[in-house]
Amino acid sequence: MDDIDAHIETLMRCEIISEDQVRVLCEKATEILEAEGNVLQISAPITICGDIHGQYHDLVELFRVGGEIPETNYIFMGDFVDRGSHSVETFLLLLALKVRYPNRMALIRGNHESRQITQVYGFYDECLRKYGSANVWIYCTGVFDRISLSAVIDNSIFCVHGGLSPSISSLDEINAIERKVEVPHEGPMCDLLWSDPEDVQGWAVSPRGAGYLFGADVVEQFNHRNSLEIVARAHQLVMEGYKSHFEGTAYTVWSAPNYCYRCGNVAAIMRVDEGMRKDFVIFKDAPLAHRSPNTISVPEYFL
Repeated sequence: MDDIDAHIETLMRCEIISEDQVRVLCEKATEILEAEGNVLQISAPITICGDIHGQYHDLVELFRVGGEIPETNYIFMGDFVDRGSHSVETFLLLLALKVRYPNRMALIRGNHESRQITQVYGFYDECLRKYGSANVWIYCTGVFDRISLSAVIDNSIFCVHGGLSPSISSLDEINAIERKVEVPHEGPMCDLLWSDPEDVQGWAVSPRGAGYLFGADVVEQFNHRNSLEIVARAHQLVMEGYKSHFEGTAYTVWSAPNYCYRCGNVAAIMRVDEGMRKDFVIFKDAPLAHRSPNTISVPEYFL
């Protein structure tokens, strides 16, 4: 663990580790992640986090307000990379913490943990710029394919990046998905990473061009069938940091403050204690942090 501790120390200074060290870290992380199921089983207390999107300094701020690992348990619900200027340092820090504290840190996959998406929204170009080749991007995207698709906290809270799928009615069906692939353009795995809650009856076409919009009745049926109480998800910018849907049966948690260094939103994390009581901690972007403007043109439906 000495090497991992050294990597964490380096990454906590917002400095990159060497290409060979990234390769070894990704190999260690792959071993751990491959042993985990598509639906992680997690116990409270835990802190639930939404999108980070390469905003490294704000991730450090999140740990400052939420508590350091290993004193605090965390689950990050995907979209670790893209758009922010430090996707490399962000993802590698989360990965190193996962390797160092595998039972304290849970990661689930977002729609941006994808080869196709990262070639458009920044992570691929950042790897080329910082390492001079695509090797680190190749190592990291290989890890993406091993990250779990969802989690359940104490048989009560279902955590997923995007939302639900018309192809999935039970957790067993999620466990049956072959996840060790690039994110498909359609189907149940795609839906879990791309769908959004909306005030509709049943299912509707998503303006994102992937996944679906799903209504309160869909959440009620899914929760009832699987003896769950809440769906916790990320994936959508919320100016207030979090949002309750459908009378508290679903929540969106957004953890990237001042998204893209221009949106002006606050961020949030959801804390769940041993008694499954939840509260939200709101935080702003990190003070005195160097901010790099995001020059990528982002279609509105991705925000």
